[in-house]
Amino acid sequence: MKRLIAKLTRNEKGATAIEYGLIAALIAVMLITALGTLGNNMRNQFGNIATRVATPGR
Repeated sequence: MKRLIAKLTRNEKGATAIEYGLIAALIAVMLITALGTLGNNMRNQFGNIATRVATPGR
């Protein structure tokens, strides 16, 4: 039993894979948030441009 526990504590392959998975998930969440914000800002800018083009006298 002690050998099994010692073997499991020395084996870090699974822990490393989980850490890389968590890092990838965090990067994905940050990208989705940033691109969503960028998309909303661009939509607002194009809406403002369309309003200015459509409104005479501006």
